[in-house]
Amino acid sequence: MDTAIFLQGVTKTFGATTAVQDLDLTVPRGALYGFIGPNGAGKTTTIRMVMSILFPNCGTLSVLGHGSALAAKDRIGYLPEERGVYRKMRVGAFLSYMARLKGVNDPDLSKRVRRSLERVGLEAVEGKRCEELSKGMLQKIQFLAAIVHAPELLILDEPFGGLDPISMRQLRDLIREEHRRGATILFSTHVMPQAEEICQHVVMIHRGRKVLDQPLAAIRRQYDPRIIHFDPLDHEADVSPLRAVAGVQSVERANGSYEILLAQGTDPATAIRQIAAAVAPARLELSRPRLEDVFISIVSGDGVTPQVEQTLRAELRDQAATATV
Repeated sequence: MDTAIFLQGVTKTFGATTAVQDLDLTVPRGALYGFIGPNGAGKTTTIRMVMSILFPNCGTLSVLGHGSALAAKDRIGYLPEERGVYRKMRVGAFLSYMARLKGVNDPDLSKRVRRSLERVGLEAVEGKRCEELSKGMLQKIQFLAAIVHAPELLILDEPFGGLDPISMRQLRDLIREEHRRGATILFSTHVMPQAEEICQHVVMIHRGRKVLDQPLAAIRRQYDPRIIHFDPLDHEADVSPLRAVAGVQSVERANGSYEILLAQGTDPATAIRQIAAAVAPARLELSRPRLEDVFISIVSGDGVTPQVEQTLRAELRDQAATATV
């Protein structure tokens, strides 16, 4: 297997705090990997080690066949979590400058820059200074700066933070285009539904340790669904009897419908029959497992109580909501 990123036994500490512990990670060339976990899980620390911004206390690391990303820097595109541009530079000049730093000597570089701006609907800002742009516009510009040299490896750390839904869709399309072009992509996010929409393979990290490393399709086959979507036949119906159904852990209103969470080990088929008997349904649909559910299931293996599980879910959703503000 031709490998783009390889980590073996990598550990990083900051004083008494272990940010990443004994991490193994192999990303094949041409893959689209999601690197996910809650805030503080160790994702950004790992990416900074991959990029040779930080160095591990121990372990082996290689990037595009080199012991350091610095030896392959012109073949890598990187969008860090903490953004930064030359604020006084004009947008077109900034993107051209970043391309030249990456070794691009295209005589038609200005046309390439203009086409890239057109891809995200920002052709009108080419002559504006970066400091004149909104936060969302700047984020798109920095993404373009990460791909302007057509990198072999693209590393994205929380690329959607703070973007509106339309801008998020544009960036998702660009990420997919880069992958179709042949780029290897490592995409880090704490908003798990984003990874589900984009990635082929998921690596999940929790408290500095890898807890999952599988193709998304295999994850969905392996983990039992625990969410049932429910619409009552009578919109005014009292749904409280659903909470008394054996195996039902919670019933929550969501997007005009109801989400029924089953306790671990509950047989979905039996629960569905009992739910339908308790309240007449207009819709009763078993949801495929979400990465949030998979994460909770893995963490619950450490003895997490239902109350702590609900707290974890609330924290994950709060983090996701904050990321889109």
